[in-house]
Amino acid sequence: MKQRTRKRLEEAGARVTTAGEFLGLSPAEIALIDMRIALARQLRDQRGRAGLTQLEAARRIGTSQSRLAKMEAADLSVSIDLLIRSLLSLGASRRSIAR
Repeated sequence: MKQRTRKRLEEAGARVTTAGEFLGLSPAEIALIDMRIALARQLRDQRGRAGLTQLEAARRIGTSQSRLAKMEAADLSVSIDLLIRSLLSLGASRRSIAR
């Protein structure tokens, strides 16, 4: 959010907060969401570096293109375990995943 917009909202009496605060999430829940998003982005980037389409990558991983699209979108129906296994299947190293 732009600083000017934030200041205007606060002057009008609005309370500007984070999504985590608004939803009442614990620090652990916020960290888990951040981790899921980071893994999903890494999967999309790894697929791009490999020069694969979603369909090609899905075949290599052993899933469908639509499931891979959900994985890259950090859909909650996708486990973190599946994201990590998929990254490894596309050639990511354990060290790069840990970063």
